[in-house]
Amino acid sequence: MTARPKLTLRLCEPRGFCAGVDRAIQIVVLAIKKHGAPVYVRHEIVHNRYVVEGLRAKGAIFIEELSEIPPEHRDRPVVFSAHGVPKSVPEDAEERSLFYLDATCPLVSKVHKQAMRHRRLGRHVLLIGHAGHPEVIGTMGQLPEGEVTLVETENDADKLAFSDDVSLGFVTQTTLSVDDTAGIIARLKQRFPHMEAPAAESICYATTNRQDAVKQAAEGCDLFLIVGAPNSSNSRRLVEVAERSGAKLAKLVQQADEIEWWDRLGDGALVGLSAGASAPEIIVDAIIESFRERFDVTVDIALAMEENETFPVMRALRDVELTPADMAFVNGAA
Repeated sequence: MTARPKLTLRLCEPRGFCAGVDRAIQIVVLAIKKHGAPVYVRHEIVHNRYVVEGLRAKGAIFIEELSEIPPEHRDRPVVFSAHGVPKSVPEDAEERSLFYLDATCPLVSKVHKQAMRHRRLGRHVLLIGHAGHPEVIGTMGQLPEGEVTLVETENDADKLAFSDDVSLGFVTQTTLSVDDTAGIIARLKQRFPHMEAPAAESICYATTNRQDAVKQAAEGCDLFLIVGAPNSSNSRRLVEVAERSGAKLAKLVQQADEIEWWDRLGDGALVGLSAGASAPEIIVDAIIESFRERFDVTVDIALAMEENETFPVMRALRDVELTPADMAFVNGAA
C-alpha cells in the first residue's frame, strides 16, 4: 500500500463563530422552539449559506422586507439579522403590529450608539465601511439622511470636502481589515486633525482576533483556506490577511467539496486553516476530515488568544432551554 503524503495542517484559534453570531443563531432556534414554525428572518441571519439552510430546515423563512410576510402570518415572530437594521425597520414592524426579535450583534449596536453620540455632540459622522453591506446600511440608517458620509478607501478620504467649522467624528464597520482601516483613519486625521474618534474601538474583538491568528499562521503556508461565504466581509478580509502575511495561495471556501487544489500539495506541504465569524465549526471538521482522507495529517494549533465572550439572548427567550442537540447542525455532535 502506497504511503500517503505527509501534510501539516496549521489550524487557527480563535476561528469561526463569534459571540454575536452564536447569539443570533440561538435566537432563531429558540424562537422556533418557543413559538413553532414558521419564524420569519429579515435578511440572512448571518452570512453563511450552510447556517441559513440549516435554520430553514428547522422552520425559518428568510425574507428581505417585512412586506413579504403574508397577512395570515402577522402574528408570527420576525427576527432581525445580526448585522443590524436601520431605525425605519423596527418602526415599520410596529406599524404592521409585528412581533419582532432584534438579533443585532451587541457590538454593532455599540457602533450605532457611537454614531448617535457623535451627532448628539454636533458632529457629522464619517463611517468607514463597504457600500451596500447590511451593517453599513443599518448604521447609516440610525441617523437622518445626509448626516453620515461613507468612506471606503484612502482615495475617498482624499476627496472629502468639509469646511473648517464642521465638526467631524468617525466610526467603522465592525468587520473590516484592521490594517486597511488604520490607513484610512490615518489619512482622515491628516486631512481633518480635529476629527473625533469613537468612545471605543469599532472593529470588534472577534474580527481583530481572527485576523491576528491568520497573520501568525500564514508565513510559509503553501495554501491557506478560509471557511466562509463570498458575501461575508470578515471572511474575505481573512483571505486578504493571509495573502499579505506570507501564504503562497489563499482561498475562500464554503464547504469541503469546493477544495480543488489537492494536486498542488506535495509531500510535506503546510496548509493553514481558519474560518470567518459566521462559519460553523462542523464545516471546519469536515475539511479536516477531507485532508485526512488524502494525507498523513499532523495538526498544528496556531493559538493567537483565547476567547470566552458570550452574549445572552433577550429575556423573551430565556425561558426556553437550548440544548447541544439544538445547535448540533452548526457545532456538530456534542
